[in-house]
Amino acid sequence: MTDTLAPALHLTPEQTELRALVRKALGDGDAELSRVTQLLATAIGAWGLALPERYGGADCTLAEVAVVAGELGRALSPVPYLAGQLAARAVLLTGDTDAHARLLPGLAQGRTAALAWAEAGSWEPEAVALEAVPGPDGSDWLLAGGKEHVLGADGELLLAFARTGAGLALFELLEAPHIELPPALDPSRPLGRCTFAATRARLLGTPGAPAARVLARTRDEACALLAAEQVGGAERCVELTVEYARTRVQFGRPIGSFQAVKHRLADMYARLESARSAARAAAVHPERYGALAKSVCGEAYEWIAGETIQLHGGIGFTWEHPAHRYFKRAHATGQLFGPPARHRARLLADRLAALDAPGLR
Repeated sequence: MTDTLAPALHLTPEQTELRALVRKALGDGDAELSRVTQLLATAIGAWGLALPERYGGADCTLAEVAVVAGELGRALSPVPYLAGQLAARAVLLTGDTDAHARLLPGLAQGRTAALAWAEAGSWEPEAVALEAVPGPDGSDWLLAGGKEHVLGADGELLLAFARTGAGLALFELLEAPHIELPPALDPSRPLGRCTFAATRARLLGTPGAPAARVLARTRDEACALLAAEQVGGAERCVELTVEYARTRVQFGRPIGSFQAVKHRLADMYARLESARSAARAAAVHPERYGALAKSVCGEAYEWIAGETIQLHGGIGFTWEHPAHRYFKRAHATGQLFGPPARHRARLLADRLAALDAPGLR
């Protein structure tokens, strides 16, 4: 019997063409950030890929967004694409048609945005303690507390999950909180710290279970997109290492001809392909494979980036070679949205809950 949730593990012709367009736009990574961002947003329409056409999007799926994320990860691009996509997806998932009409057209055109939900070092919904209370006029809400590890915190639009008397809720900030950008392991991706003190905000959607479902789905999609980005970075690490092994000569032979080096390159490739399969599965069914991909791809990227430095020898440890940048990105993204062990535990809990369903007892 065919599994209707079995994902396609190969890119479609359209996705392959999209990948080529994004790779060309990114070039060698030396182009001005604002120019690349504008090119991706307008000429390619990358920001609106998964948004409805009536709001300026292309009505594609998360799988197409993952293609773009993979290329950005491959180039270690600082373009704030992931942050904007998470904000747009959260708005879309609320089902709030007024918010859709107000916010999605701008997001589809590349308006920078951020989604804040991590607190106390955790991305778990239970960790959300930011307090939201109705404002004195009854229309706006006031937020008090803090958020950390916020991607794109200095963007034009900030959304935040907070806790109301009815449960979790998603809010659009109407005024800016105090924002800090502390030093980051990966300087190409700073993570902000936001402090709210009676900061005015507008409620999106409905508090309680609906908002909790929005957060759960957004987390799965965040894991899927980050996994695609990690695979892109790991892929580039393998390419750099294979090329170096072909051209670096020791004892009169390319080092890639030595069996020990061959074995390590083969291990890198095997890990990359396993991660690629997990990432593509998550891009199609994030609710089913998101936690799996976050765990597999994060650990694979960290290991491959470490091997890249080792197999490059002395030059791999220098500041001039990009290997250290991939190593930093790998370890930073390994912790973003929660470490692999946390997602394995979440995956196990979901599977055990499914086995305990009434029909399977």
